[in-house]
Amino acid sequence: MAIENNQSPYWQKDKDHLIHPYTDFSSFKEEGSQVVSRAEGNYIYDIEGNKYLDGIAGLWCVNIGHGRHEMAEAISQQVLKMQYYNPFGHTTNEPAALLAEKLAQLSPSSLNHVYFTCGGSTANDSAMRIIHYYYNLRGKPTKKKVISRNDGYHGSTYITANLTGIHATKNSLDRVCDDWISHVSAANLYRRPSGSENLSEADYSQFLVNELENHILQSGPDNVAAFIAEPIMGAGGVLVAPEGYHRMAWEICKKYDVLYVADEVVTAFGRLGEWVASETLFDYTPDVLIVAKGINSGYVPLGAAIFSKEIYDVISQPQCEGGVFSMGFTYSGHAVACAAALKNFEILERENIFGNVQKLGPYLQEQAKKLLAIDIVGDVRGLGFMLGIELVKDKAGKEPFSIDKNAAHQVFTRCLKKGVVIRPVGNTIIISPPLTLQKNEIDRLLDAIKQSINEAAPMLM
Repeated sequence: MAIENNQSPYWQKDKDHLIHPYTDFSSFKEEGSQVVSRAEGNYIYDIEGNKYLDGIAGLWCVNIGHGRHEMAEAISQQVLKMQYYNPFGHTTNEPAALLAEKLAQLSPSSLNHVYFTCGGSTANDSAMRIIHYYYNLRGKPTKKKVISRNDGYHGSTYITANLTGIHATKNSLDRVCDDWISHVSAANLYRRPSGSENLSEADYSQFLVNELENHILQSGPDNVAAFIAEPIMGAGGVLVAPEGYHRMAWEICKKYDVLYVADEVVTAFGRLGEWVASETLFDYTPDVLIVAKGINSGYVPLGAAIFSKEIYDVISQPQCEGGVFSMGFTYSGHAVACAAALKNFEILERENIFGNVQKLGPYLQEQAKKLLAIDIVGDVRGLGFMLGIELVKDKAGKEPFSIDKNAAHQVFTRCLKKGVVIRPVGNTIIISPPLTLQKNEIDRLLDAIKQSINEAAPMLM
């Protein structure tokens, strides 16, 4: 779809000079970018004033909605009081201290020590480095290997890009850490590994956990440091694991002294109707919790890796005479970002926004299931305000559309014309709206998707 605001000077400057994440260079040099000019509530507006329902909350993150005056005021007040001072050594600031305490209170069990970063990728990257450091201090320097999952997404830094199991994201990009990062099967109920196609849900969970255990044994338990997993796999297609999977995987990790890292960059802070999903919804307590995105609803970049007391007790010992914990970011615990997070939490609590997700999440999922009546809709899955709609060429055989068909993108362009933003990823439509979405907006969102799929279907077959 050609971008209609291509007469804008911003469109031209962007096309000439800005490198975008996940750019499709087969069309970008001609089409350029849609220039989003402003945003308010659950809507965004392009430079021509066209209004769109934001069905993806910016990118999983604008949980309280766009353009909140309260957030602007909190950010402004902190900027005027103290916008920044370096966090190195023994220097802190008030919002960072308050937010660390709040995160410790909200996190499960003994997860009570917070390492602030600038986003989810840097939080996961930092966690890996600290985990290696932790085992070194424990006298187990061979425990370096990390097990991730196919279709998992963990970031775009060099290490986290390799943790990521969406392997199509790595074409022509160098791979590092192949000697210590490996992947097991995705917890995908729709597309299962060979040999598990006809298993019950309980038996399928056991199948996946057996694979994980065998992988640890083959790698050598003395060599495996951690297992990293999203409670629900987001960018990989909104994959909801079979019941009991996470608890069973956690038990295997405990058996072999392997740390369980819960990547809740997407799922924390209300997307599933809870502050943190791992313990409340999936019955396991990770050793490390990774958060970002909804931590301050995307108003200022911020992420965090939250460690258990047991890990902190080890890493907080001097590693040698005169040694210091020598890693950190210029913007760790940035005062403005932390102040924004504190205000974000206040709004989430005061307005009972999680209650909105708990009430309307089931409605979103139930109404979306009606899309299965369309011939090219193979699967509809999700939980809370996370939804994945997978398009297929053949429903009976689950045959996917070829890459050149751009199936989900064809639906995306038609939704845009109807004033609705969705996210196309391969053959899957992903929905992750602001947590403030209302029932009538859910109806409008799904109606636009239904119409757009029906319009695209003849072009795809």
